[in-house]
Amino acid sequence: MNVGLHEDTRSSRRHTRPRPPARFDLSLSENPFAPLPSVLAAVRYELGRGNRYPEFLPARLPELIARRVGVGADQVVVGSGATGVAMQIIQSVASGGGEIVTSTPTFDGYPILAEMAGLRLVPVELDAAGGQDLRGLLRSIDKSTAVMVLCRPHNPTGTVLTAGELKGFLGSAPQRVTVILDEAYAEFLAPADRLDTLALLRRHPNLLILRTFSKAYGLAGLRIGYAFGRRELVTRVRRLQLPFGVPTHAVAAVAASYAAESELAARVRAITTDREHLRAALLPLGLTIPRSHANFLYLPGPGTATTLRRAGITAKSYPNGSARITVGDPTASRAVLAALTGRG
Repeated sequence: MNVGLHEDTRSSRRHTRPRPPARFDLSLSENPFAPLPSVLAAVRYELGRGNRYPEFLPARLPELIARRVGVGADQVVVGSGATGVAMQIIQSVASGGGEIVTSTPTFDGYPILAEMAGLRLVPVELDAAGGQDLRGLLRSIDKSTAVMVLCRPHNPTGTVLTAGELKGFLGSAPQRVTVILDEAYAEFLAPADRLDTLALLRRHPNLLILRTFSKAYGLAGLRIGYAFGRRELVTRVRRLQLPFGVPTHAVAAVAASYAAESELAARVRAITTDREHLRAALLPLGLTIPRSHANFLYLPGPGTATTLRRAGITAKSYPNGSARITVGDPTASRAVLAALTGRG
């Protein structure tokens, strides 16, 4: 399967048309559901006490998360979304410069974070099926490599490394290189695809698991992310913890979300069901769409992003004309299907 990741397209300024107002914004892989009522109530309560400072350094939130993932509280670091935590990791383990190796295309934040931290980004192209080229990533490691990023599921294609592939990679990567396993979309994985993260951490002291409450939990606007790993590595990252940096409403939102696990699981099922229905409807059009394990689909170009834009659908677009679209809203998915079948 070739998902067209290496194609290039040209835009013609002579044929530029005025953009219609966007009917659907599917560019940020957001959860289509608003926060649950119980979560909103917990947040509102804490906002009513907004004249009070939060903890100087966060303790309650790491404790909550640690109980959920099965580690000690001192093995968890929290911050402003997964992006903020990733920045803490990069700055703490690569303070002397060096390189960060990651696949491309990937989450837009990693090139930005690399530049902010003064690291050279080493991009490795995805394979023809939209998966991460593990051999290519390993070949890119040299004495300057400080950080390696793997995404599972991968953003933007939604592909997923098998547990065996990941174990083989981690066993081959030098332990001096910090490996960030970005699991921003892990909650969308089927049970059979989920990892035994504790077993991985016991074997690999250089591994950090990065997660967020922005996607499956639908709390993107609250900016709550975390990472967990071996105590020694997390201690290094925690040295860059911003005082008063985690608001009390973040703690309340996480506690209420954990208490509403069954309701959130139902929402995840609705999102993944919509994803599978839309992919099945698009495949007969000849689009080579990777099987996604997240809350988005990668639609290869050329011209796909432009077609959607002309139909009033904002997608995350790529230089080759491909597009990543958020799924989960059946009305928006019908609009995508109509646009790509020429009925939009």
